[in-house]
Amino acid sequence: MADTGAGSQTPPTLDEVRRRIDAIDADLLRLVVERASLAKTVAAAKAAAGDGGKFGLRPGRETQLLKKLLAGPRNGARPGLIVRIWRELIGDSLATQGPFALAVWGGRDPGRAVEVARLRFGAAPSLKQVAKPEEAIAAAKALGGVGVCALTADNAWWARLLAEPKLKVFAALPCLAAWGPLSALAVAEVDVEPTGSDNTFWVTDAAQPAKAVEEALSRDGVAATLLVETGGVKLFLLSGYYQPDDPRLKRAPGKLSGVIGAAPQPLDV
Repeated sequence: MADTGAGSQTPPTLDEVRRRIDAIDADLLRLVVERASLAKTVAAAKAAAGDGGKFGLRPGRETQLLKKLLAGPRNGARPGLIVRIWRELIGDSLATQGPFALAVWGGRDPGRAVEVARLRFGAAPSLKQVAKPEEAIAAAKALGGVGVCALTADNAWWARLLAEPKLKVFAALPCLAAWGPLSALAVAEVDVEPTGSDNTFWVTDAAQPAKAVEEALSRDGVAATLLVETGGVKLFLLSGYYQPDDPRLKRAPGKLSGVIGAAPQPLDV
């Protein structure tokens, strides 16, 4: 580019910019193809290590990867762009390694539930809309199965997870605050690990008003926010990562209560 003599350079022409974009696209395609091809290598390595029959979903590892990417220099690349690209790459890799299927119950807004499910897991896994949350929970018990259920004021599907210790809430959808408020939770038979910035989901049948439960937890050093109350049970979001046997939760109001999982806080907060 020629120097104008005024301390600046002549801006590139549109044709020059397009040629640069074409070159970048070619590089991106080469790298995406190379990355995708490694999924089969990963599957083979897992099989050799005796882990071939396990679901490869690692929500904690995915979150750490995305946090690292978002913490780096991005210039004009907004968080949503980075997250969507890598969610697609991760989802495609998981689908290549083995079974990967979504069962989505959306309540009164099924379209929104499908949207946030695709934003979180990408286009690669198969997706089935179901008529009842129980169907999504049942599908999550299969190898590679993920149930996505909307949070609604008329269905306490999440309370059923107290009787399903292998199933865990591991994702709150959408995963970016810019994509809207919390509207659904994802459930699967996966390990839920702390990422350093998490929320825990806790259920109780406490008869006291939600405010009284929040105050009781607060006195014990636990910050809680009511998400949904239905049919005598309440679902709270606890700020931080809590183990199911945490003594503070054992002292909390309610005869029947428990942690049903945890999820990273929105990545853009």
